[in-house]
Amino acid sequence: MPPTQKFPLRIFILLTALPAIAIGATLWIVSDLVPACTIEERERLTSPDQQFDLVVFSRDCGNHEPNTQAALVPPGEEVPFDAASFFSVGADADLAAQWLAADSIEIARPTGATVFRDDASVAGVTVTYK
Repeated sequence: MPPTQKFPLRIFILLTALPAIAIGATLWIVSDLVPACTIEERERLTSPDQQFDLVVFSRDCGNHEPNTQAALVPPGEEVPFDAASFFSVGADADLAAQWLAADSIEIARPTGATVFRDDASVAGVTVTYK
């Protein structure tokens, strides 16, 4: 190629567009392979001061063991698929969750179930387990 001739625009577009298309298609295919998580709410209790909803739910991300979790969310809002729970147990269980006061929750631990997480407090609210 003589030094005065410019790099053809068509070749430049092919060299930049084709890799971008290939990467985009790969990401699209891979995202379909990753299972999307779904949340099934079991119980929702609004705090006495209306600051939080205590939500008991299960999370399904494809093949998984039964689970029951609890999280605090803003009143009336959906539980996000990636919500951080303060209590998580490997069982399909009734937690008998209840607000004792605006800053205190009580949760029943299922007997014999594997507890994955059981925080003593969340967002300034004390959690008691029985």
